[in-house]
Amino acid sequence: MRRRHLIASGLALATGPVLSRAWAQQGAGAAAVPAPPGTAEAPQPPRRTHALSLLGEPALPAEFTHWPWVNPEAPKGGRMALTAIGSFDSFNPYILRGAPAAGTSLIYDTLMMPSPDEASTEYAHLAQWVELPRDGRGITFVLNEAARWHDGQPVTAQDVVWTFNTLRQSGRPFYRAYWGDVTEVAAEDARRIVFRFGNADNRELGQILGQMPVLPRHWWEGKDFAQPGLTVPLGSGPYRIEGFEPGRSVTYRRVADYWGRDLPTRRGTQNFDVMRYDYFRDATVALEAFKAGQIDLRVENVAKEWATGYDFPAARRGLVKREEIRHELPTGMQGFAMNLRRPLFQDRRVREALGLVFDFEWMNANLFYGSYTRTTSYFSNSELAATGLPSEGS
Repeated sequence: MRRRHLIASGLALATGPVLSRAWAQQGAGAAAVPAPPGTAEAPQPPRRTHALSLLGEPALPAEFTHWPWVNPEAPKGGRMALTAIGSFDSFNPYILRGAPAAGTSLIYDTLMMPSPDEASTEYAHLAQWVELPRDGRGITFVLNEAARWHDGQPVTAQDVVWTFNTLRQSGRPFYRAYWGDVTEVAAEDARRIVFRFGNADNRELGQILGQMPVLPRHWWEGKDFAQPGLTVPLGSGPYRIEGFEPGRSVTYRRVADYWGRDLPTRRGTQNFDVMRYDYFRDATVALEAFKAGQIDLRVENVAKEWATGYDFPAARRGLVKREEIRHELPTGMQGFAMNLRRPLFQDRRVREALGLVFDFEWMNANLFYGSYTRTTSYFSNSELAATGLPSEGS
């Protein structure tokens, strides 16, 4: 089921008992329905699946070979130069201390891979399968036996357990809250990792754990995980760090024998041989570097720059291609929220007056070059966005 359909489908599921059945099929956390008094309740085996979804069924079957939006035979090669703002002094993005280098996520694999074309859906990646108990109070990941670190050693269940415990103890504080409902993690064998939950209330927890990057226990032995540093780390992902200038640039090279290159979640992606991030102190200098041809790709998010900043020689010669890419992702809501606890804003007329003074149309035309669309819904740019006047039943 595609992202553009899932929110509406999810609301339909949430209106009745279908939610319990659908969630039991996904195994992501609904409590088991008790058997009627006087009947024997036979234990049910866990459900094995290739994907997790909070809303409905995953769109892709277990046998899918690649994401539907990629060219599975895309050629490999070339170089890509990108920008980063500020500086860096660490290759560890999982701790509070230090400024981590851009692109470090290219080094590591996660247990599951989110689907860019679906809402709240992940597919097996470093994990080959997921097993879900019927009571929703845990999850088991079964690792792909082909998974390897860049030094050739296998990725093991012990690596996953070590990563979980290390991030919860020494990583950024949010990990402790994020994984707070996990009561136990254990490696049942070299490939099976069992997480047990204190309750079945957090339906998303299995997917949250699937997002965890797995780190190499054997490489970190004898090192202080909580200290930032520029020692090049070992990973299992599609790229490794080839070189860097502290605070100025970092270069990643594609791993030619990457273990996951033919996985359905990777095939046709990560095609550049070299990815380089060049650092600039501010966005203005970064734009000038793009104009000079030092940077290959730029995502613009300033309306003034988009309207006036791209009239330069390379663009006039056709060497720069500008493109507005439309999407179907909900854009969220921007606005002013008034604090009704303050007497000033308790007067409805004051709130109405402020709304009338806020002349969006004038500002959009005179300040933002007509680039913006007024927000009229909490769910703008989606099928749930309100349109027209309210009906009688609203």
